[in-house]
Amino acid sequence: MKTKITFFTIGVYGSTEDEYFKKLVDANIDLFCDIRQRRGVRGKKYSFVNSTRLQNRLKELEINYLHIKDLAPTIEIRQAQKQDDMQNNILKRDRIELGNIFIKRYKQDIIDKFDFSQFIKYLETNGFRNVVFFCVEEKQSACHRSIVSEEIYTYSNKQIKDL
Repeated sequence: MKTKITFFTIGVYGSTEDEYFKKLVDANIDLFCDIRQRRGVRGKKYSFVNSTRLQNRLKELEINYLHIKDLAPTIEIRQAQKQDDMQNNILKRDRIELGNIFIKRYKQDIIDKFDFSQFIKYLETNGFRNVVFFCVEEKQSACHRSIVSEEIYTYSNKQIKDL
């Protein structure tokens, strides 16, 4: 019998440390998938999602951690989005959606090379029920986790809820 898996995404900007971890606990997350390339943030405000500190807290909450670097955008893809933001006079934190160049390159260079069916099998085999994909942007539409969500839907036929 296949495990019924529910998928979520989460960003950190706009949340306090307590709010952030409460969202994970309330959703009964049992697998936290970190899809960032660089697993750290600058400054004190969001330092609780820097890799070591984050993993320690997740362990305390009995949430498994998995870094999926193969789903992280490359430096070149992020740079293309940065240039698009500059041309449109948008600050990264104010962005509400990804640019077409980012979407095209991310799908071509990352999504098309990732084996989602094998990943879903891994989740089912290991009995994970509530899986969250994490990157930092507050709005899912401004983050590559929105593209990952679309692909998960394609392979699992399940909508993904943003926490």
